[in-house]
Amino acid sequence: MKKEIAEFIELFLSYIVDIRGYSKATAITYQDGLYQMIESSHLYQEGEVWVFDITPYRFKIAQKSRRTIHTRLTAIHAFAHYLENQHHKNIRLLNATWIKVPKGLPKPIDQHYINEVLENSTPQERLLLAMLYGLGLRISELSSLRLDQIQKEWVTVHGKGDKTRQIPLLEIIHHQIEIYRQNHTPQHYLFEKNALPLNTAQLRYRLIKLFKTHGIKATPHQLRHSFATHLLQEGARIADVSELLGHSTMATTQIYTKLGSTQKMEAYMNAHPLAKKHS
Repeated sequence: MKKEIAEFIELFLSYIVDIRGYSKATAITYQDGLYQMIESSHLYQEGEVWVFDITPYRFKIAQKSRRTIHTRLTAIHAFAHYLENQHHKNIRLLNATWIKVPKGLPKPIDQHYINEVLENSTPQERLLLAMLYGLGLRISELSSLRLDQIQKEWVTVHGKGDKTRQIPLLEIIHHQIEIYRQNHTPQHYLFEKNALPLNTAQLRYRLIKLFKTHGIKATPHQLRHSFATHLLQEGARIADVSELLGHSTMATTQIYTKLGSTQKMEAYMNAHPLAKKHS
């Protein structure tokens, strides 16, 4: 069974690099952790179920940092999810509960690079990028976006938890949508094939490939983060950005749209009454 799992690990590593856009460094980290996992864990079958009892592996890595343990567990969960969704395996993980670590911030993409890609892309590619960066959509929201949700000045988005929000539609993006509809004549969804929506993996692959041709590593989530970061840097209120992103609380927005220290200091010095007395 371990030999068969090892073969699936290699397929998984190719998938996360080629389709999901993970870095080779991340793939190597996942590879090391997954091979250590299969060597140290109890792996067996119960009927049609593949059981991964990683209790021995958890003991083996118990002295490592919380972030390292979290990364190893992330790799295991991602691998199990891949087996279930891509190969229709029934996986049961034992002793694979998460541990909490401080949340990191995704890096926004520099405006210069976004402009460079926009200027050197096809109308379809330009619209894909514009919808993610210009509206801050999740890739899943873009995948399910229907034509009847798009008006001239607003886009109605159905987000997580069946929550609906409206996002202003920039005139330039509306113009791009009109050109795209004339050339591609979608029937129901903005991005579709044979009247069915392109799924998240297909859209993600196209976006990653688009940036890769320009020597830039980028993901849909980075574009969403860039949307929020650039709005905040230009003075948008965090409450408004939070609403545009579809977050249930502003605390979620603050996690990955934090302002730089210099900008915080400038805002503080311009706003506090005591600072104004000495200006």
